[in-house]
Amino acid sequence: MRRSAAATGSAVFFALAPGTVAGLLPWALTGWRPGAPFGHWLPARLLGLLILVAGAAFLVHAFARFVIEGFGTPSPTAPPSHLVVGGIYRYVRNPMYIAVVTTILGQSLLLWRPVLIPYAVAVAAAMVTFVQAYEQPVLTEKFGAEYTTYRRAVPGWWPRLTPWHPDDA
Repeated sequence: MRRSAAATGSAVFFALAPGTVAGLLPWALTGWRPGAPFGHWLPARLLGLLILVAGAAFLVHAFARFVIEGFGTPSPTAPPSHLVVGGIYRYVRNPMYIAVVTTILGQSLLLWRPVLIPYAVAVAAAMVTFVQAYEQPVLTEKFGAEYTTYRRAVPGWWPRLTPWHPDDA
């Protein structure tokens, strides 16, 4: 896939998937209205803003890696032609999923809306199930030993402290 097509496809998928899960559905649950005046527990709310921004930044970075390195999109309908193992993927295999849950939790603190916490847990459970039931088998089939080596070296959900390098294998 050409890089321009990968960028367009990734942007569309970004709006549809994380845009819905981390944007539209939290809005439907909260109206993005604070559950208390903004001054209420200000340090926690500022932490929520920091978590939200960090999650969104990691999400954008993870999507960009699919265009730059994978020549594809994160969508199963237009997957990358190369295994994506650079950038944030050197530390953790599932940064997109972690980033989406992080942005939801950040919104919960920022807006002071506890309803988003069980929603984030449900989203995380659905993502873990998807990774185990679909994504890992598909990546193993498509990339074989390359993915198996990567999977053994890089944790799925808790980041490494140091970046993994393919030549370390």
